[in-house]
Amino acid sequence: MTPAPPPAEKSSFIERLRIAGVEPGDSDELRLNKQLLMFATGLISITSMLWTLIYWAVGPQFSATLPYLFQLLLAGNVVLYIHLRNFDLFRLSQLALFLFAPFVMQWYIGNFITGSGVILWGLFAPFGAILFFGVTESIAWFVAWVFLTALTGVFDYLLADATITASLAIPLRISMVFFALNFIAVASIIYVLLRYSIQGKLKIEARLKEAHQQLLTEQDRSERLLLNILPAPIALRLKNSEETIADGFADASVMFADIVNFTQVAAKMTPGQVFSMLNSIFSAFDDMAEKYGLEKIKTIGDAYMVAGGLNTESADYSAAIADLALEMNALLHRDFAVNTAHLEMRMGIGTGPVVAGVVGKKKFIYDLWGDTVNLASRITSESSPGMIHCDAATHRRLAERFEFNEPQTIHLKGKGNMTIYRLLGRKTSL
Repeated sequence: MTPAPPPAEKSSFIERLRIAGVEPGDSDELRLNKQLLMFATGLISITSMLWTLIYWAVGPQFSATLPYLFQLLLAGNVVLYIHLRNFDLFRLSQLALFLFAPFVMQWYIGNFITGSGVILWGLFAPFGAILFFGVTESIAWFVAWVFLTALTGVFDYLLADATITASLAIPLRISMVFFALNFIAVASIIYVLLRYSIQGKLKIEARLKEAHQQLLTEQDRSERLLLNILPAPIALRLKNSEETIADGFADASVMFADIVNFTQVAAKMTPGQVFSMLNSIFSAFDDMAEKYGLEKIKTIGDAYMVAGGLNTESADYSAAIADLALEMNALLHRDFAVNTAHLEMRMGIGTGPVVAGVVGKKKFIYDLWGDTVNLASRITSESSPGMIHCDAATHRRLAERFEFNEPQTIHLKGKGNMTIYRLLGRKTSL
């Protein structure tokens, strides 16, 4: 005698039976197919039992061996599927039962008339094949049903015998009733299954659409994050290829802005206050840089770096960067809601050739290199608080439109003596 399975195993089997053998890793379509086939099996089993009872109640009481055997085969196949978890074997064997059982029953009862068109139930095989296998695979099942139907017709034509009908004593009226019942039942079950299938597929499509929308939202968020790190053309190139990004620009203007005495000021603040102060100032600078069509490169501690001439947004980028520097300086001196600590900044502008590119593969950054960058950085460090200093190349380009102080000569490490100019503002017309 086979020992009973442990309670946990019983529970697992019942649970798998309850959810139609759906596995956690199943796709939405496979999950729907499993549920549909179990649903179809249940509907056909219930209808088969009901038909047998109706026959016994209103007509001849013929042997119920075949209907009961059909029920046992369907139920046994379900148990085997739940145990083996082999859906491919289950759908093949179950559709085979759907196909052949109705023909066997009609041959057992007699002919088309006495069988009341019971072979119509065999249509569940090709229709089920459309749902569970695919449109192409269903052709063979439909051809098989047509062949068996034609074969049955040939048998009925050649072997028809009044003694068959007489032996079963099935009145013509009862045969007509079951013709109607078979047509209605088969059509109803097919309609219910197709409706259930389409509803399931619509739910899958809705989930896919929702997932797609979430993906688009996340993609848009990623795009915006990427554009906050990199210029738009650079971000596009980085997404479309893995090539090294390094571009040379024959002429660009670069500006550094450095907070004066930041270390001493920050020492008197909490980390949160330091962050809030820098975020407030640099966010205002970001808005200004965007307004002038300039490219913010990066912040380095308490320093802010911006460049013009790297994109096509501002053709007169040297003038734009000078206007930006003047507006940044004015903001610090007038808007103490932004500049809560009353900070001063040194600013330096250099113009000339630069190389721009993306460094690294992880946590990459868009940066500039070259003598122009070094010059702008050193001019900034030599500037006085609240002053904007420019190199000679920037001065030559802006002298007709902007006011400058008299030139100064300073010594820069690694450069020697350099002439710089203090930017005062735009010239006013008479």
